[in-house]
Amino acid sequence: MQSFDHLITTRPHQVRQVLISDLHLSPQEPALVQAFLTLLDDCFALPALKRLFILGDWFEVWLGDDMYLPLLKEEGSEDEQITHWLTPLIAKLKQLRINGCEILVMHGNRDFLLGQPFCNLFGGELISEPYTLAIGQQNYRLEHGDALCTDDKKYQFFRKIMRNRLTQWYLLNKSLEKRLAIADNMRKKSQKNNANKAAYIMDVNDKAVYQAITASDALLHGHTHRPDIHQATTDKKRYVLGDWRLLGKDARQPKVNAVIGAVTEDEHSNESLNSNDAEFKLYEFEFLVR
Repeated sequence: MQSFDHLITTRPHQVRQVLISDLHLSPQEPALVQAFLTLLDDCFALPALKRLFILGDWFEVWLGDDMYLPLLKEEGSEDEQITHWLTPLIAKLKQLRINGCEILVMHGNRDFLLGQPFCNLFGGELISEPYTLAIGQQNYRLEHGDALCTDDKKYQFFRKIMRNRLTQWYLLNKSLEKRLAIADNMRKKSQKNNANKAAYIMDVNDKAVYQAITASDALLHGHTHRPDIHQATTDKKRYVLGDWRLLGKDARQPKVNAVIGAVTEDEHSNESLNSNDAEFKLYEFEFLVR
């Protein structure tokens, strides 16, 4: 697998779209946050970049936009806003949008309470799954991926409840402190349950993949943390993005590693996002923690 760094240093004018998933950003993992900011710096170096997709689990946990938005309204919160870990992230995304790159965000199983008001801070758009992306002459179906793990019956039941608008209204009308307690309890239960599950249960189901890809030419998702390229049918592929991982945490120079996607076109092609020569590939992204 080619490195993303090699792509942007040798063919920066050809990169049109970048697709990432499962960053699981949080203040508890500053290395992951710095890695994302570095990726955004890389995006600034791509003069033809038109879209950045974040396909779910952008954050380790997101309990509502009031985790950040009140800082913009409350008197005396300027210092807290400046030092908040999300502020530099929002600033870079906003500049990227000003530069002409659309930022499209999809819900994951960790951040399904993320709202359009937060995305408005940087000019982003919250998109629903599945999302159809035309690449060349092919239609790619984009989704987070958790809906494909149908062997995990308990999780699918939980997912159905959590994605219900009434449930989300109920949660968002509780105080942030209560939501934090609920999320912590749910996370502990999930970790306990997952420890006793067979590996295949937490992976995608072949039948679910087949049904999902029927009306598309390819399928792209994250969630499973198992980056790879699979032959879904005789003539269709399933691409899996990787989660962002901090490797060698106790080493002299740890690094963040991820598998991301990119759409490239010949630099002499027109500005259309649906050029016939468009090509999608997976790339390895690495960030050396300083």
